Amino acid sequence: MRLSHSLSVVLLSLAASVAVAQSSGPAQKDESKTPVLTRAQFDQLLAKPDQLLIVDIRRPDEVTAIGGLPVYLSVQLSDLEKSTAWIPKDRKIVTVSNHAGRAGRAGDLLASKGFNVVGRVGVQNYEQEGGKLTKISPKAPAGQKNNAQAAAQH
Repeated sequence: MRLSHSLSVVLLSLAASVAVAQSSGPAQKDESKTPVLTRAQFDQLLAKPDQLLIVDIRRPDEVTAIGGLPVYLSVQLSDLEKSTAWIPKDRKIVTVSNHAGRAGRAGDLLASKGFNVVGRVGVQNYEQEGGKLTKISPKAPAGQKNNAQAAAQH
């Protein structure tokens, strides 16, 4: 009797898990027209920084936690459209996010506004392919020491 009850509880839990998984639907389909660049393609563009603008649309906490690229324009996706007036149109643009999903939406938006978007990159994918990210540490406001500086003095 006890085994039967335990088995029933397990089966009900399994059925509930399957129902939740099905109700959440399939993973969001990537319908971006902006191509995902390989590490080699991106490295080739990075070799000519005077012709390139990297638009990183991740949140600042993502950039500091994961790392970024040495030179980039940081604009979150929600602010991108109202920031287009000061984005130069004379450079090739690569949009960047963690896995290139948001970067695709950003690239599509910029391309629709006449920008020369050549592709998108997911920095975590880039790093997994052997690309080097720059670790970025936020600076403490003037007159304050960051935690690393304070710890080093104690």
